[in-house]
Amino acid sequence: MADGHTITIEQGERRVRVVHGDQVLAETDRPLVLRETGSPVRYYIPPEDVRLDLLAPSDTHTYCPFKGTASYWSLPDAPDLVWAYPEPKDAVAQIKDHLCFYEVEVSD
Repeated sequence: MADGHTITIEQGERRVRVVHGDQVLAETDRPLVLRETGSPVRYYIPPEDVRLDLLAPSDTHTYCPFKGTASYWSLPDAPDLVWAYPEPKDAVAQIKDHLCFYEVEVSD
């Protein structure tokens, strides 16, 4: 990565849960843990462990020079709540199609 910018991805062991209001949107014990210079730790969740039926695709896309172009999904009261990289850059290929939420609960 350029100029001291680093991204590491490891297989997580801890349970990660995503709750919005009173709905559980995701729950997994096999998240990918992504650490990136200048950013909070992010948990990328396998799509099988996410309630995709509750999420609607958004028109929002953002570009990260290190990860690629992200696609977003929304809830009726929470726009762009979750994102994923359908075609990530080679250096972060493991996160392909895994979903990441802004707010997660992590437990042992």
